[in-house]
Amino acid sequence: MQGIIVLSEHFNRVINGLINSSYSPPVWATLVGGVFVVITLTLSMYLLFEHLSSYRNPEEQMFLIGVILMVPCYAVESFVSLVNPAISVDIGILRDCYESFAMYCFGRYLVACLGGEERTILFMEREGRAASKMPLLEHGSEKGVVKHLFPMNYFLKPWKLGQWVYQVIKFGIVQYMIIKTFTAILAVILEAFGVYCEGDFKWNCGYPYVAVVLNFSQSWALYCLVQFYAITKDELSHIKPLYKFLTFKSIVFLTWWQGVAINLLSTLGLFRSPIAEALQFKSSIQDFIICIEYRWVLLL
Repeated sequence: MQGIIVLSEHFNRVINGLINSSYSPPVWATLVGGVFVVITLTLSMYLLFEHLSSYRNPEEQMFLIGVILMVPCYAVESFVSLVNPAISVDIGILRDCYESFAMYCFGRYLVACLGGEERTILFMEREGRAASKMPLLEHGSEKGVVKHLFPMNYFLKPWKLGQWVYQVIKFGIVQYMIIKTFTAILAVILEAFGVYCEGDFKWNCGYPYVAVVLNFSQSWALYCLVQFYAITKDELSHIKPLYKFLTFKSIVFLTWWQGVAINLLSTLGLFRSPIAEALQFKSSIQDFIICIEYRWVLLL
């Protein structure tokens, strides 16, 4: 009961902060960030209308649209957080939850391009059976076996393609969706009790522990995506998979690690510049950068 009261008071403070914010970012930061966000929204709407006007393959395009919407979601959330850093943790839950949904959409889009889940599994099983029939001396270089990269090759045995490998990769992506959503909600709860301390690497704060858990979760999800790309790149050649993998990874994974790096360098006192000092808040630096860089993601 006490926890519910604390959360209620916290959300009241958030609403009051939206209405009566005492902090205002530098005018130049607001203008530059605002201009780039408008450009990002314009490009996003253009891409969406392009897909909707030629909506001939709904099995693929509906998931691709879900991925595209992630860009304006990130841009708007970052701009709002830039203008009012006090609510960055609370509004971040919207971005994090949609990021989880976009991860699901991206995975489903790739599977749809392969003809659906059933055909994807059949493709992997076919590749696995082909590998079993190869001569022993040629075994190890064929497509039907997944060779793990360093250092994962010390912990995992090679995977023979089949339904089991598909389920492992699928779970690797889904676990990140679940953990990302859970940690986003947990961050809001910890922030309400004043123990989250976003950007502070202190043992009595929740942020470093959440960062470590998310780092492992993201790393495994990224590894699973890389393996899925390696397995299906020839089958997906008609959609230029490398370009799409790199673009999506830059949105989800590099953005997260970029924020952790900024917070860590700021904590160590190694991230000093006129821009960083003018923005005051560590989260504002990340928000300002995202406002600018997401326009280039759409232009890739």
